[in-house]
Amino acid sequence: MEQHESTTTGSAPEQVGLTFLTLAYSLREQVDQRTTATAGLSLSRTKVLQVLAGRGALHQAELAASLGQAPRSVTQIVEGLERLGMVARTGDPEDRRRKTVSITDTGRTALRAAEEAGTHVLRQYFGRLEPHQLATLDTLLAHLDIALTGDKTG
Repeated sequence: MEQHESTTTGSAPEQVGLTFLTLAYSLREQVDQRTTATAGLSLSRTKVLQVLAGRGALHQAELAASLGQAPRSVTQIVEGLERLGMVARTGDPEDRRRKTVSITDTGRTALRAAEEAGTHVLRQYFGRLEPHQLATLDTLLAHLDIALTGDKTG
């Protein structure tokens, strides 16, 4: 990961938040580059395959809802994965417009490679932290997650 100048000039929430966003973006880019180079899968494609591997075959609309993405975006990802032989789409006998998507063996193999590549990057960077630092970060992220979840529901 490239070095970033710290934008934090104190502990102002907006400055810490900006630093967090900058670093999270850079880390995501590192993972995306590694999964793409290793397995030919972007993070978006990897996430689609993860959902299908975990939940089984889904209608495209269900897949989009599971990912929290627009159906059109997911359709484009699925079409790309289908061209690569990583997913198969079948028509619904009751509604020809409706497609069911399932992961193929090729997709499972690529998914395993992408997950291993992503894990390698995460271990590379988070493994530099001392155990107590990692535990503190985990606690802080859990608090942030609760705050974000509360904002969505409240």
